[in-house]
Amino acid sequence: MQIAVVTLFPSMVLDALHHGVVGRAIAQRSLAVECVDPRRFATDVHRTVDDRPYGGGPGMVLKVEPLRSAIGAAAAMAPAGSPRVFLAADGRRFDQKLAREAAALPGLVLVAGRYEGIDERLFAGDIDAAWSIGDYVLSGGELPALVVIDALARLLPGTLGCAESAEQEAFNDGLLDWPHYTRPEVIDGQAVPEVLLSGDHAAIRRWRLTQALGRTWLRRPDLLEQRGMSQDELALLEDFKASPS
Repeated sequence: MQIAVVTLFPSMVLDALHHGVVGRAIAQRSLAVECVDPRRFATDVHRTVDDRPYGGGPGMVLKVEPLRSAIGAAAAMAPAGSPRVFLAADGRRFDQKLAREAAALPGLVLVAGRYEGIDERLFAGDIDAAWSIGDYVLSGGELPALVVIDALARLLPGTLGCAESAEQEAFNDGLLDWPHYTRPEVIDGQAVPEVLLSGDHAAIRRWRLTQALGRTWLRRPDLLEQRGMSQDELALLEDFKASPS
């Protein structure tokens, strides 16, 4: 997968790509990331890429000309037809479903905004979509771009040590993850649940699903409303509710 990031701070993105899963994906050549700085396309001596907003008010707005040229250069680095995505608080929520959709694409162009945003006229022909990683305001789109890259890297074939890891992760089935335990068996008087020591794989799968349903009900009930549950899952959730906390 080829990703091109349009950013005023290329090093902020590139320096973060050498670690963990993303670094492994790049080393295995299943992922390539390049950056394009709009300042390269500024035509004045000061390499100006922003200006005051019409109508007044605080902050600055990224100008059309240098950003348009940078987006065009980034699109030329990515496979033909790669979506040009602006990372913004008012975009479509970036979730696991969207991550899976995006990971199936050959490439992406991610546009990281700064200041008060970008000139609205860029959305007419230079931007295909807007994505948001959450309902809060950040200083720019570089961190959201890294979040997207990390989420996609995990889904690329061969990136994770075990392919099953991606299938069983939180949100993959619309649920939060179940509790995890490792050795030793007892810590501070708290023991690992007996079912996980039983070797009964069917019982373990049932316990994990029960815990995932219960955690989602406790912490993110909105996810259950969106996802829905089968009759078996409803029964498991009732078992969770009835069990001692």
